[in-house]
Amino acid sequence: MRHVPLLIIGGGIGGMATGLALAQAGFEVHIVEQAPEFAEIGAGIQLAPNAMRILDSLGVLDAIDEVAVRPRNLVFMHADTGKHLTTIDFGAAFRERYGQSYSVLHRGDLLDVLLAACREHPKVTLENNRQVVDIEDHTTTAVVHFSDGESYRTDALIGADGLKSRTRQLLSDDRPITDAYVAYRGALPMNQIALPVEQDDEIIWIGPNRHLVQYPIRRGELYNQVAVFRSSQYTPEIEHTDQWGGPDELEQAFATSCEQVRASVKMFNTSRRWPMYDREPLDNWTRGRITLLGDAAHPMFQYLAQGACQAIEDAECLARQLTKHSGDIDEAFAAYQAERIPRTALVQRVARGWGQVWHAENGSTISALRDRVFGRRSADDYTDLDWLYQAFAA
Repeated sequence: MRHVPLLIIGGGIGGMATGLALAQAGFEVHIVEQAPEFAEIGAGIQLAPNAMRILDSLGVLDAIDEVAVRPRNLVFMHADTGKHLTTIDFGAAFRERYGQSYSVLHRGDLLDVLLAACREHPKVTLENNRQVVDIEDHTTTAVVHFSDGESYRTDALIGADGLKSRTRQLLSDDRPITDAYVAYRGALPMNQIALPVEQDDEIIWIGPNRHLVQYPIRRGELYNQVAVFRSSQYTPEIEHTDQWGGPDELEQAFATSCEQVRASVKMFNTSRRWPMYDREPLDNWTRGRITLLGDAAHPMFQYLAQGACQAIEDAECLARQLTKHSGDIDEAFAAYQAERIPRTALVQRVARGWGQVWHAENGSTISALRDRVFGRRSADDYTDLDWLYQAFAA
């Protein structure tokens, strides 16, 4: 049985950021990924200043800037009426307040940057095609068994294995929760977009039980789109089938939207759909020498665009606590989750509420209040973003 000091299960954005952060802090790190290649499925990803500051500290910001886009504004529009609701100015005042820009890019581009940095670091070992079949907690160590019959013993195991985390099963028997929403994602070459789009802006069209997000990625060469709607055909009995949230429902959900939204939705490749899930926050992420990170610890709905950002915050915190406690795993894991659980639980809960605000029925009290509050704020009023984007005391 092979011994590895620090083992990370999951080679996605969270796992890779953690590996890099730990390696730069002086720890030997081993990352295993079940897929044949390190790759991200999907298209766009949003990185707010709270994540950008950490990526800067990891030395990868220049590489990210080469492939990212910094939107000029985030513009909220009403999906049905086409009415402008509010704008958040991402310009100089925003960058001065939070110390970094707001950036959007292809998920694969972000992973490639982190992967390249990990490959260059002598303290990081990367392995693909490593499917985990069992995890054992031995209090002062953990053992991971793989499908090929090999096993690793580790002093510290970090489960960064996503929404359906096998590692999480050691701590909780909970299951992912859906609110019956489904997403369709895709990116088109910018020269194929025959719509009057603002290439320097991110636009979010919100309406009853649906929304559409649009922004440029990959140096402005691609236009990313995400359409999300609540399925009317969903029932718990068919949850794990493709009998709900299909292309027919996509078209139907946006049928009453304004012309630009309808035209945008018609451009989607509908061969794949993504049901939306989160989980209830846990009050403990750790068992013995095993802890959770990213979506394995705190999967959240996408309405705050913080899933990857919170995983990156996890990575920084874990590396900092291991350094602070001189590599003492027990003390570091305890301090890590004590710092991270309250913040990530808050982000999870606020994301749920924010989705309800976006998707309120036309004419309802919530939508009327939303539109009134949105209409009164100025583009450079960042008061309601401070809790999320400002640096917090470690």
